[in-house]
Amino acid sequence: MRIRLPHAPYVANKVAIDLLRSGLVTFTSGIEPVVKVVREVLEEELRREMALDERVKELMEEYEEEIEYTLADSKQLFRMIKRRLAPEYDVLLNYEERYNDYAHKILKRLYDEDLIYYEISDNRVKNLIYDAITGYIKSYDEIEGIVREKMGHYKRKLVPGSEEYGIIFERMLEEELRKRGMLL
Repeated sequence: MRIRLPHAPYVANKVAIDLLRSGLVTFTSGIEPVVKVVREVLEEELRREMALDERVKELMEEYEEEIEYTLADSKQLFRMIKRRLAPEYDVLLNYEERYNDYAHKILKRLYDEDLIYYEISDNRVKNLIYDAITGYIKSYDEIEGIVREKMGHYKRKLVPGSEEYGIIFERMLEEELRKRGMLL
């Protein structure tokens, strides 16, 4: 699974909670500033990838006639163009490398803004952050399944994509994340 912009606040909470619970890191200004910085870093990175995706879509629309003529698979072509433009947008395409890069940028920002203190190696703290990110990703599919199952038991049917569905989904998602200690 890939992290999307709506996931940023949840991932930020998980990172902060995991750092706090590790006992290896001390927050100098409390948990909220840490959550805020992690969220900002994630949102910045995710917006950069969204800009790349948008550019790829623009190029594909611009050359739509030529693409149709070649009978190329549009998904495969999208990935090829994205791979070609990724360095220009400073986006890593390998998820493991990407999340490792996120962890490094988060650690640097937290340290530079004097929001955390630790007496262990930078790499151990970065690994805590990386593990929190990947832990959220691994748990999300399971949590989403639980939430959708609960929503299926509602007396009245909710229409996926409707505003009401989205509100109820978010509320139940947050409730499930809290149960698992992934949200404040």
